[in-house]
Amino acid sequence: MLLFGGLSDIYASSLNAKGLASQTSYPIVVEGNRRVDADTIRSYFATQPGQSLTPAKIDEALKSLYATGLFSDVTITHRGGRLVVSVQENEVINRVAFEGNRKIKDDQLASEVQSKARSPFSKTTVQADTQRIIELYRRSGRYDVRVVPKTIDRGQGRVDLVFEITEGDKLGVAAIRFVGNKAYSAYKLEDEITTTESNWLSWIKNTDVYDVDRINNDQELLRRFYLRNGYADFRIVSVTADLDRAKDGFILTYVLDEGPQYRVGTVDVVSGIKDVDANRIRSALRVSPGQVYNAELVEKSVENATIEVSKSGYAFAQVRPRGDRDVQARKVNLVFAVEEGPRVYIERIEIRGNTRTRDWVIRREFDLAEGDAYNRVLIDRAERRLRNLGYFKDVKITNEPGTAPDRVILVVQVEDQPTGEFSVSGGYSTSDGFIAEVAVSEKNFLGRGQYVRLAGSLGDDTQGADFSFTEPYFLDYRVAAGFDLYWKETEATSSSPYDTSTAGGTLRTALPLTDELTLGLRYSLFQKEITIDDETIEDYGTPSWALLEVNNDPAITSLVGYTLTYNMLDNNAQPSSGYLLELKQDFAGVGGDVNYIKSTFDSRWYLPVHGDFVLMLRGQAGNITSWGGEDLRILDNFFKGPDIVRGFESNGIGPRDLASGGDDSDPDALGGTLYWGTTAELQFPLSFLPKELSMTAAVFADAGSLWGYEGGTTFTNISGWEDSLTNCSAIAGSKTQGYNNVCVADSDSVRSSVGVSLIWKSPFGPLRFDYAWALTKEDYDQTQAFRFSGGSKF
Repeated sequence: MLLFGGLSDIYASSLNAKGLASQTSYPIVVEGNRRVDADTIRSYFATQPGQSLTPAKIDEALKSLYATGLFSDVTITHRGGRLVVSVQENEVINRVAFEGNRKIKDDQLASEVQSKARSPFSKTTVQADTQRIIELYRRSGRYDVRVVPKTIDRGQGRVDLVFEITEGDKLGVAAIRFVGNKAYSAYKLEDEITTTESNWLSWIKNTDVYDVDRINNDQELLRRFYLRNGYADFRIVSVTADLDRAKDGFILTYVLDEGPQYRVGTVDVVSGIKDVDANRIRSALRVSPGQVYNAELVEKSVENATIEVSKSGYAFAQVRPRGDRDVQARKVNLVFAVEEGPRVYIERIEIRGNTRTRDWVIRREFDLAEGDAYNRVLIDRAERRLRNLGYFKDVKITNEPGTAPDRVILVVQVEDQPTGEFSVSGGYSTSDGFIAEVAVSEKNFLGRGQYVRLAGSLGDDTQGADFSFTEPYFLDYRVAAGFDLYWKETEATSSSPYDTSTAGGTLRTALPLTDELTLGLRYSLFQKEITIDDETIEDYGTPSWALLEVNNDPAITSLVGYTLTYNMLDNNAQPSSGYLLELKQDFAGVGGDVNYIKSTFDSRWYLPVHGDFVLMLRGQAGNITSWGGEDLRILDNFFKGPDIVRGFESNGIGPRDLASGGDDSDPDALGGTLYWGTTAELQFPLSFLPKELSMTAAVFADAGSLWGYEGGTTFTNISGWEDSLTNCSAIAGSKTQGYNNVCVADSDSVRSSVGVSLIWKSPFGPLRFDYAWALTKEDYDQTQAFRFSGGSKF
């Protein structure tokens, strides 16, 4: 066998010695071939008319024959004026098998190796496949894996290729340590990375294995976290992984250099284009003097400014940020320079690797198309959008030269991943009891980027089903639109002594006005009915108000509404800074049987206090009022309890019918038309517990009220009830007003409580335990000190 190294020199000297260099052509004879046609082999030596078959040409043909992978040996000699090419063909793989593998299935291994049945056997390819199998096992934490490839001769040039695998034990990440961190605790930094420590939950997760790619990604996450919080000089000095055999895992150590925290100093715009107004560009920026320096806001400022410049007709303009550090003052002075860029156009956008997602689903995430000016900022934004869709394992956008110097080809390389989900959810709360839900969802339906969900729920006191469909690009605009269909039934409880049945649907759309501001519009049509039976009356007493309203026909509600949301949270799932404002309004009476206007407002502020301590402040309020001369129905009122003041039962706050109930049940909740609530909650991790337990504690204080029952004219006397109640003041709780057969206790007094909470991000979903002490309340309010809720998908 001849090796590649030095082939040119060897054959040049050999052929020259035989007097071949001066020849222009030779009869070529092929020997030893069995499956490969002789003419195919000769084609590698073909020359153009008038050209000589030089030693360099012969050398090139030799290399090309080896490169095909079809031959294990090729020799070229000259005999009697002929060029003799002797080949020894590689054996053909009959089948590829794997032995000893239990943790990784055959199908997964087969998809990773390049050696395939009916392909030529190549030692080089087998060696690469062996290394690839080892790498797969190392990514799952098995560093003691051994892979030995073997062949079994099947005759007639065929062999079976068998990879014998010894998997070894799993080696995870025994500990993660940070050195040099002062501004943030190790507990906080571990929340920012995806690698976790091995623990008793390792059997249901794979983030605790030593994975070089994941660790590299974690370094980028740490860097972005610090740059987002003003640490412009932050750098990772080193990351080491030391194998600790005693702990059966690696010790990861991040050595950090945080540097000082910077704030934004001056912000200026310099335009190198005569017709571009710097003040107009300045209005598009997301940074302002005095705020903590945030690299992500600088990136968004560049995007906004670039788009603003392009609106002025300068498609090739570029906005480049420059940050000048003032170390003494700990400020970064920002300058956004607008300048004309090179005139390069996008010739073509090629989508590669998408086996399921339609091309147009990917293309619509771009703010540019074929023929447009090349703009790197908009391309980077498209790449982020594609990653955020969740449809792909990986997304990479690269450039290739076009057919002209001012043309480029954008290559979008993606890899589809499963996007369907079957989930079984389980939960329990002290108010609703046990509840279970089975749901099937798909967020890339038929590869069209649509979201579809079908779910059914069953609990102690409730059952229902719902179906949702969302089109994220309605009418080819970046506007999400969809609909919901739902049905729900709830049974009587001590706080709601009647059964309810609700069925209907909603049409909705969401318009992103800015990156932070979203406007949601909706139209809902549903029918709600309440019923009460003899068993309920026997269990909970006779709720006179409910009997009166039950006699009415089921009410149909037709309403239009909107939600305005302003989100400035740093993290939607686990915020530690920023705020969220939400305003909702519904106008009922666009047809149907019910007329009202309902308005609610909710605000949450998160403030980092010290270390990992986070202060959450919340304020909320609501109002509902009827219009058109119609009275409010009981079921349209607000019913409140621990959602505004913990320490009270569900529906435990607000107006009540003191004439209902009896010795064995609580007075019936009537609901109110006005409410407000405030919360101050200090959240902090239980750092003395292992990090993997994900335990957080909180202390809180709540205050709020619900009042304004307006059901007086709704209730009319029914035969046999006219004289049943003549003096409401005779009933315990003197703050009452007599509405025919109803004695209403109603007060806008402040209800308040203090308490403690334990929040556990368990493997079965978030669980929360609250224990509250009611400080102020009315005599007829219903308290509940302990409350537990939770449950998730598994």
